[in-house]
Amino acid sequence: MPRPAPRTRLRTTLAVAAVTAALAALPAPTQAAPRVVSQAVAASPGDYCLEQCRDILPPGQNGNATFTDLLAFKALGVRPAHFSDTLKPYQDLVWNSQGITDDGLASYYDDSSFGVKPDDVASTVKPRSDVTIVRDKSRGIPHITGTTRLGTMFGAGYAGAQDRLFVMDVFRHLGRGQLTPFAGGAAANREFEQEFWRTAPYTEADLQRQFDDADELYGADGVKMQQDIQAWVDGVNHYIDTVGIAYPGEYVALGLDWPTPHWKVTDVVATAAVVAGIFGTGGGAEVTSALALLEAQAKYGVAQGTKVWESFRSQNDPEASTTVHNGTTFPYGTTGPNPAGRALPDRGSVTPEPEVVDQTVNKTATAKPAPKGAESLRGIFDGGLFPEGFGKKGMSNALLVSGAHTQSGNPIAVYGPQTGYFAPQLLLRQELQGPGVSSRGIAFAGLNFYTLIGRGADYSWSATSAGQDITDTFAVPLCEPNGGTPTKTSQYYVFRGQCVPIERLERHNAWYSSLGSSEPAGSYTLVALRTKYGIVTHRGTVGGKPVLFTKNRSTYGNEAGSALGFMQFNDPDKIHSAADFQKAAANIGYTFNWFYTDKNSIAYFNSGDNPVRADGADPNLPSWSSYEWQGWNPATNRATYTPQAQHPQVVNQDYLTSWNNKQAPGFSASDGQWGYNAVYRSQPLDDRIKAVIGNGQKFTRGKLVEAMEDAATVDLRGDQVLPYLLRVLESAPISDPAVADAVTKLTAWEQAGAHRKTPNASSKTYDNADAIRILDAWWPLLVPAEFKDLGPDLYGALVANLKIDERPSAQGSAFQSGWWGFVQRDLRKVLGDPVQAAQPVTYCGGGALAACRSVLTETLLAATKVPATTTYPATADCAAGDQFCADQIAHNLMGGITQDRIAWVNRPTYQQVVEFPAKRGDDVSNLAVGKTATASSYEKGWYNSPPAQAVDGKLDTRWASDWSDPQWLKVDLGNEQTVSRVVLRWEAAYAKGYRVEVSRDGSTWQQVYATTAGDGGVDVVRFGAVPARYVRVTGTQRATAYGYSLYELQVFRW
Repeated sequence: MPRPAPRTRLRTTLAVAAVTAALAALPAPTQAAPRVVSQAVAASPGDYCLEQCRDILPPGQNGNATFTDLLAFKALGVRPAHFSDTLKPYQDLVWNSQGITDDGLASYYDDSSFGVKPDDVASTVKPRSDVTIVRDKSRGIPHITGTTRLGTMFGAGYAGAQDRLFVMDVFRHLGRGQLTPFAGGAAANREFEQEFWRTAPYTEADLQRQFDDADELYGADGVKMQQDIQAWVDGVNHYIDTVGIAYPGEYVALGLDWPTPHWKVTDVVATAAVVAGIFGTGGGAEVTSALALLEAQAKYGVAQGTKVWESFRSQNDPEASTTVHNGTTFPYGTTGPNPAGRALPDRGSVTPEPEVVDQTVNKTATAKPAPKGAESLRGIFDGGLFPEGFGKKGMSNALLVSGAHTQSGNPIAVYGPQTGYFAPQLLLRQELQGPGVSSRGIAFAGLNFYTLIGRGADYSWSATSAGQDITDTFAVPLCEPNGGTPTKTSQYYVFRGQCVPIERLERHNAWYSSLGSSEPAGSYTLVALRTKYGIVTHRGTVGGKPVLFTKNRSTYGNEAGSALGFMQFNDPDKIHSAADFQKAAANIGYTFNWFYTDKNSIAYFNSGDNPVRADGADPNLPSWSSYEWQGWNPATNRATYTPQAQHPQVVNQDYLTSWNNKQAPGFSASDGQWGYNAVYRSQPLDDRIKAVIGNGQKFTRGKLVEAMEDAATVDLRGDQVLPYLLRVLESAPISDPAVADAVTKLTAWEQAGAHRKTPNASSKTYDNADAIRILDAWWPLLVPAEFKDLGPDLYGALVANLKIDERPSAQGSAFQSGWWGFVQRDLRKVLGDPVQAAQPVTYCGGGALAACRSVLTETLLAATKVPATTTYPATADCAAGDQFCADQIAHNLMGGITQDRIAWVNRPTYQQVVEFPAKRGDDVSNLAVGKTATASSYEKGWYNSPPAQAVDGKLDTRWASDWSDPQWLKVDLGNEQTVSRVVLRWEAAYAKGYRVEVSRDGSTWQQVYATTAGDGGVDVVRFGAVPARYVRVTGTQRATAYGYSLYELQVFRW
């Protein structure tokens, strides 16, 4: 290795000195780490995916960096192992998905087979006697095998803490509304802490009750859940007690005490509340919806205004794309006209309930001391831990195709959840094996006692956020205990005829300046007012009478119970079919769309504790508190929920897609979801799948990945709305040169697929960059101009329910919420195209084509004059006007080690590609092992390598041929078998060119595969099932000067 230049050597020496000095300032380890045994082999349990399951999760498995690691990264730019090794393959698929083959997927997805291959074992740890944790060399993923169930859970807790302890600590603090005392008072931390506090404010007793009630509610399964969680907690605490000096450096950077306090079961419940409150809920926006209705009625009158509001509300738009599309309907959340329980607030009376009081700032307070030589870490968390708007986005998607439309006849799935992009990631990968547990996949940090999304022995599952309406707003009359006249500020409310006090929950948070967070010291008190009917969000009047508006979520106080469904997903004894999976998913109270695949089936089920509302209640708007949910128990907040059969579901539909879109016809969009209309981002997925099926083609795993990734770079506005904008503009000759030029560029981009994509990985300029810039500048001018007739009050009230755009940004997630469907539908009305959805008013140009064209022309011309520096303003990472950088995905800091920005892509964070060729009960054994093998030649003498060594089941013996072409190796299976797969495990002397042949009699041969581009390693050759007694591999071109050498020739039925 060449020596560094003198200046480089000096910088390196100083950096190392700084790291060494900082390390010396840290406390010494208190206990020894568990024994590490190298080169052990993890057991491989029954796996019926047969190397056809793959997955990817950027940026890497490792998420714990010591303080020394943080300093080394700042000084040298070196990240610890497995911190960023999946980032490049994840990103590179953007430019390499076209025409990708099944074999080519290995460059962009990891093998997610069970177990660890012997040559891929990095380490083995036994944190206690009944569990072994094997980490693979490839990605550092833990493969946890317990001889007892609780040993497996203990190991999961230990491994989870190894990979994500600091992230876990963030979530247990956030779940209590205490993020700022832990991570600092950055504005983003304060904002997200406040947002979550109003979603799920709890006392410690509330959290403990959820855990304690599990045995009463779920019987033996509840006891098992309690034992699993306690064992997991014990594993986390064992790591804390034994890690010594190698604990996460973020604790030092933030001036936090170490060791961090031991985990408790209530920390698990608090973390579950975060997941439920962010990803698994829906509804609760009835007040905002009501304010829009009031403005519509003020503008157009009660009757017409209500129709206008309904047209924007999109509760059951007949043009909305749905996951279930086989003609089945699933009515939910509907109501008749003017329901008796509706409690519409008086216009102008509504005020939000304050949630922050006693706020202070102390700019003169002394910062917490920091180790010497650590100045490079100053302010690493000044931006906060969560990006703006996190928790309001959902980007998960799913594509599943039934076996009727695949080459193999087995279903194929490409799916995964989107949880944002963080460094380290909020998710972690793992494998769990033990009594009643067999899974591999991902879990949230702090909840990895079960695999939440992943695969079992012969099935796989995934989810997208559903967001159906499980949260209602109630208008609760205020009262005075002495019988006096209540006002909006009264602190008592009417509950079932009694005047009772409002409960006040407080969380006093104080934060300090530190090395990692330079925000000045400060404090405030978070306040949540709680009633039996939920959390107070607003006050107002209804018919002149003062009321509270409260928000009640059906899973509030019951987040922990959903663990039952996840426990069953992980249990191979519970899941044998699509019906079993749907039954398990029905035990999950969170609002998710669940997807399942195995050898024979694809399936879908929508989970959630959907409350059965009282007759006369209005799910769209506030209802009087007297219209309680049926079967509701105010002490537990449990109620009667819609039965499993009424949830959207389907098995073996021709294909399934989801991108957080509408679930099924008749299944009402929640009051907070106004975008389920003619344009939704799931349509590019549907279009690509329909095109393949419509052309009579069959899917492979590669082809379905291609469909997903091609849709992932599409600008939804350019794909679904721009064609109509261009039709209006071109309805008459265009005279302005600037407009004509813009139309030409926009047309070329739309015809090219409306992608936001560079031509290759090295380019930083989009194809059709000018067209993209024009549309980005045009949209915020176009929408208010097109809908100008609404007036500012109504327009503002509607935008409060659905923002007009969500173009690509550093967060990755895009095109979930916007007015694209409203714009397209309005233009179709102007153009005279069919419109199924009701829209009582045509807005663009008052419905006149010429006038509408003028609106579009004027705003487009104005957009051409908007500087790129305005459309793409400067940020900390991007120069003003840098379009590509503005779109690039940035991994938000959840730790002290940053990640490089990656090209924008609209894709799940974690993603699986699966195709099961077999199921439990099928013979998946190697038919060739121990059978008779013969060859054209073999090495003798010192390197004796006879053909029998290629079928002995060992990976340290081999067959080797003479050093000439051609050569062959043949195995006699003993009798005729059905075969469809051959695996060749090459030694270094591999074949560049070879063919695989089968024969029933040993004399007549059928070629099933041939290549001239062999690259060694392990070749998995798949072909249509054929009867054969003999299998022969013939090498036609050596890749080296030696002969041909195979460790193993393996033959399989499946």
